[in-house]
Amino acid sequence: MSLENKTVLSEKPGDINELRREIEKTLDAVFSFCGDETAFSGINPYELRKRIGSLTVLPEKGTGFDSALDVTAKEIMPHMLRTWSCNYMPHLHSPSLLESLSAELIISMFNDSMDSWDQSPAATEVELAVISTLKKLFGYDDEADGCFTSGGSQSNLSAITAARDWYCMTHLQHDVKKYGNPECFGKLRLYTSEISHFSMDKSCHMLGLGYDAVVKLPVDSTCSVDIEKAEKLIEADVRNGLLPFCIVATIGTTDFGSVDDIAAMRRIADRYGMHLHADAAYGSGAVMSSRYRSRIGNLSLADSITVDFHKMFLLPISCSAVLVKRASLLDCFQLHADYLNREEDEEDGYVNLVGKSMQTTRRADAIKVLFSFMARGKEGYGRIIDTLIGNADYFYSRISSDEDFICPVKPVLSSVVFALKAGDSVNKAVRRRLLNEGIVIGQTVMNGAVMLKFTLLNPRLTHEHIDALIKKIRKYGGR
Repeated sequence: MSLENKTVLSEKPGDINELRREIEKTLDAVFSFCGDETAFSGINPYELRKRIGSLTVLPEKGTGFDSALDVTAKEIMPHMLRTWSCNYMPHLHSPSLLESLSAELIISMFNDSMDSWDQSPAATEVELAVISTLKKLFGYDDEADGCFTSGGSQSNLSAITAARDWYCMTHLQHDVKKYGNPECFGKLRLYTSEISHFSMDKSCHMLGLGYDAVVKLPVDSTCSVDIEKAEKLIEADVRNGLLPFCIVATIGTTDFGSVDDIAAMRRIADRYGMHLHADAAYGSGAVMSSRYRSRIGNLSLADSITVDFHKMFLLPISCSAVLVKRASLLDCFQLHADYLNREEDEEDGYVNLVGKSMQTTRRADAIKVLFSFMARGKEGYGRIIDTLIGNADYFYSRISSDEDFICPVKPVLSSVVFALKAGDSVNKAVRRRLLNEGIVIGQTVMNGAVMLKFTLLNPRLTHEHIDALIKKIRKYGGR
C-alpha cells in the first residue's frame, strides 16, 4: 500500500487504522518464526552478505509498506537471531520479557526525548521515580542519584568521568571541567580486573588518559581480583609517584560471571583515597533474588554502580543506568543552554535530565523498567533470577565431574565456561557445527586454551534441555 497520504501518527482515524494494520502484519511476520526452536538459520556470512547486499536500499520511488515488509520477512527476518530460543546462549544478550515489548511500542510511538522536561514531561517523572526505586534497591540513601544511559559502556564511562573529576578537584584542587586534564594527568591510574570489560580501557582513552592509565589487576582461581596482589601493586605505584584515582569492582565478568570482593576493594579505595566503581552491568540483576543476592556482595559500598537492564533483567536493548552515592558526582555533566535547560525553568521545578547525562537526545527507557517492575514485582523477578542462576549451577554440577569435560571455574551467576578435554580444534569444530544447525553457544580463551561457554539468560531453559545439549556436544566431540 502506498504511504503517500499517510506519513506519521495523528488524530485522524485513517492514520490510526493504517498503523494498526501495519503493526498486525508485522506481528504476523515475526510470529511466523516463533515456531522454530533453533536460534539461527545457519547461513554462512558470505551468502547472507550477498543476499542483503543485493537489496535496493533506496529506490527512486518507494515500494510501500507491504512490499518493504515482504522483502524484510523474506530476506532478513529468517537470518536474524531468535534470542527467545533456548538454543541461544553465547553472550550477555537476553530474550525480552513479554510486557517489555509492549513497553517498547509505547516508547517508540510517543517518541519522547529525555533531555528536557518539555520534551518528556511524564517520561522525565518516570525516570526520576525509577532512579529513586533503584537507589533503595541497591542500598543507597536520599543523597544518591542516577541517570539512564545507552548501555554498560556508557554507564562505566559516566562513572569514570565523574571519578576523574572528583579526584582532581578533591586531591589536586584542579577543575577538569574548566581547565581540562591536569599537567600530571599521565600519573592518574585506574585499577580493574585483568578480565574486566574493555570499556575501562575505552573510557580512559576517551578521557585523554590513555590505555596506560588502566592497570590490570591479577585474578585468583575463581577469576576474581586477587586482593593481596592488588594491594601490593597499588602500594608500589604510590611509592613510584603515581596517582590512583579509581578502582573498579566487576560484579559479573563477561566470560565467567565472576564477582570481585567489593568489601575488600572498599577498604583499598579508602586507604588510597580512590573512587570505587562497581561495574554490575551483568550481576546487578541478582539483587532481585533472596536466594542468590549475597553472591554479588553489598553494592552500596561503591561510590557508583553500573546497572544493565538488557542482561539479567531481560529487557530489550538498550537499557542501562549509572547510580552514584552522592548526587554531586553527576555535576560534571551539568551545562546550561538557553534553548534547552534554562536555569529559571529548573528553579520552578522543571527537571531537565540532560544535566545528569552525557547524551542530549535519549530514549525514555525507564518506562520499560517501570512497566516490567510493576508487572512482575520483586517476587516475580526473583523467580526468574533463581531459574537463571540455578540452571548454571545445574550445568556445572553435571559436567564438573564428567571425565570428558573440564570446567575450571564454579559459576557465581549464569555463565559457565567449559571445554571438551579433546583439545582446541575439537572445541572449535563443535561450536561451529552447533552454529550451523542453529544452536548458538559462546567461545572464549582461558590460559591460552579454547573454551566453550553457556550464558544462560533464558528462564524457559529446562534441565532436560541442558542434558540434551551436553549429550550433543559429547557426540560432536567424538566422545
